[in-house]
Amino acid sequence: MIRVGLIGFGLAGRVFHAPLISSVEGLELAAVLERATNKAAERYPGIVTHRSLDEMLADASLDLFVVATPNGTHFELANQILSAGRNVVVDKPMAITSAKIAQLISLAAEKNLILAPFHNRRWDSDFKTIQKLLLEGALGRLVELESRFDRWRPTMPTDRLWKVDPSVGGGALLDLGSHLIDQALVLFGKPLAVSAEIRSEREGATANDSFDIRLRYHDQIVKLASNSLTLPPRLRFHLRGTQGNYWKNGLDQQEVALAKLTRISDPNWGREPSANWGVLHVGIEGGEVARPIEPIPGDYRRYYEDIRDALLGNGPAPVAAIDAWRGLRIIEWAQESQKKRCEIVCDWGGEPV
Repeated sequence: MIRVGLIGFGLAGRVFHAPLISSVEGLELAAVLERATNKAAERYPGIVTHRSLDEMLADASLDLFVVATPNGTHFELANQILSAGRNVVVDKPMAITSAKIAQLISLAAEKNLILAPFHNRRWDSDFKTIQKLLLEGALGRLVELESRFDRWRPTMPTDRLWKVDPSVGGGALLDLGSHLIDQALVLFGKPLAVSAEIRSEREGATANDSFDIRLRYHDQIVKLASNSLTLPPRLRFHLRGTQGNYWKNGLDQQEVALAKLTRISDPNWGREPSANWGVLHVGIEGGEVARPIEPIPGDYRRYYEDIRDALLGNGPAPVAAIDAWRGLRIIEWAQESQKKRCEIVCDWGGEPV
């Protein structure tokens, strides 16, 4: 049994990490770091609550540490864990600059430890389905992919204020942009160039809450966008190819479901309602054929199953730390594009190893 220590029990720790860890055979959610509360112990009787990272690191029985704290704390916590010779999963973004991520990669390599970013949306139902469609060539040659994560949140939050403080990594670009960019990297690899428009649209906004990013590849254009002032939300995905288009509404429902439970037991986990199925439109002579595409079920548990296997020496980590570095470089180029009002050609030299 691999014993896991979870650092932080806010939204990320409570909704994502704790239920997933508890649902994977071979992993035990053994301890949590909460500075002043005992919320984890109320939901998971028998769990050990620590008040400091030093106290948690003193428990030699813990095999894996999971950082699920505000963005601006990720680097320091991960650095301390790796320096102590322990394996670590870090919620996205792994740090708020690519230079900090490079430092963590170097330290993990030096100590031969697992350092894995938590990019769970690789296991979204809609994303797994798109991967399958592209692999099958259902659209012909893809020319453009648009990926949006729009919401209606017109008022500024009154809790988790770090999320709207740019000095500590708040803002939509680091939050949702990290996910959308990672999915693009999985599908198409490193882009040739980046251009972006990044805005603060809500009344009283201090951090960015809206972005449009354009990634240019040899054969495709990828458009990534998010904002908090769209009602109703626009399409989640739109893919255009030489043989047809694919349109997808609605978000993967795992986050909503995880907020209500402590452990996954539903045999139909991750299945989307038929009302949310995407539609493939294929052009034929004189018209088109449209058919709903039954999606592949999403399952975030697969991430932690692969983490378990990696710790047992049975495969690599499910997401490589270098992928987090590449994602942050794209975010930094997007910020540069916004400042200079031009496209930024990507220079991928000097990647950390």
